[in-house]
Order: sequence, then C-alpha cells, then structure tokens
Amino acid sequence: MGIILFILVIIIFLYSIILHEISHGAMANHLGDPTAKLAGRLTLNPLKHLDPIGSVLLPFLLLVMGSKIVFGWAKPVPINPLNLRDKKYGSAKVAAAGPLANIIMAVTFGLIARFFLVLPYTSFLFRLGIIFGYICGINLLLAIFNLVPIPPLDGSHILFSFLGERANGLKIFLSRYGFFILLIFIFFFTGLLFPVVNFFFRLIVGKSFAWLVEILEGWLT
Repeated sequence: MGIILFILVIIIFLYSIILHEISHGAMANHLGDPTAKLAGRLTLNPLKHLDPIGSVLLPFLLLVMGSKIVFGWAKPVPINPLNLRDKKYGSAKVAAAGPLANIIMAVTFGLIARFFLVLPYTSFLFRLGIIFGYICGINLLLAIFNLVPIPPLDGSHILFSFLGERANGLKIFLSRYGFFILLIFIFFFTGLLFPVVNFFFRLIVGKSFAWLVEILEGWLT
C-alpha cells in the first residue's frame, strides 16, 4: 500500500495546485479576460500547468530535506489585466480566486473527513477519511502560503490592488527581488505557517494535522 499511497499523495498535491491555477483563469474569463482560456489553460491536463521549479524542483528538495509537508505552485495562468471589466479590483479578484478554490476544497473534504475519522481505525471509511483529511490540509497550506504578500504569490497582487499608486516603490522593489525573498521565506520561515494551518485544520476536521501526517507516514513505511 505504501507506494500506492505515495502516488496518491502526489496526485492530491498536483491537482490541488492545478485547480488553484484554473480558478485564476476561470475568474479572469468571467471578468472579461479570455487569455487563459485561449491559451488552453482551463484544463485538468497536468502537462499544461507544471512549473519546473514550483511543481518539480521545490517538492523534490523538500522531500530530500525530509520535510513532512510538500508544497509548491503550478505555472501561473496568463492574465491580461487590461481586459478585465473591473479595472480597480479585478486583479485582486483574480488573485483571490486561487486561494478561495483551495479553501472551498479544504472545507468540503475536511468536513467529510471529520465524520469518517470517528470510525474504527481498520475501517475503509476511516482510511478514506485520512486521505480526505490530507486533501484538506494540503489545500489549507496552499491557500495560506499563496496569501503571503510576496511576488509572485497571490497575496502580493491582492495587497497591491488595495494600496494603488502609493505602493509603486514597494511594487518595483518586490517585483525585482520578490523571487529571492520568496526562496528565503520558503526555506527559513515556512514554519510560521504551520500553526496557522493546524489551527484551521483542527477547526474543520477536529484533529491535528500532525496526527494525520503521522498516520500517513506509518502507511508509507
């Protein structure tokens, strides 16, 4: 079961970030920008979305470093803000659509897991509850991670939409050095996100995310 479960975990991770990006494109299309749709990015085909760094290199490095949590990002969908009908907050709406999709998935699967995880450990539904709980946890992590206001993450686009021209200097600085700041954050400060993830995970599922990961690790070994 170990290798099957490992593959399942990778699929959950990949499709969570893919649905995140599709949501960006779908919101942009809804607001009048069909760029992502015309580029063929409103699809579940993973080959259209994989990013060499965020979808392959970063998860691989995290696994090599022994991280219990694997996360990353897909290739951003192309957006043309000039096409958006809402010129003031359109970019913020498009940016927020990705994390919102992850939150919806987290709440949906997490609430189902909450009911399954009170069943006997040996039951099929308990095991399914663990998988659903992992879907909840990974989507919470992706949502919270992407709301960090560092380019190219969604949180920066949301923040800049509300700050307007007052933040031009900050926009220029973060656009130039944001990727390097993001790498520093990923490798040294992502631990700050886990208590937040665990708080919301407990709220939805009724268990700690660490408890669920321990069970998954037992299944994988």
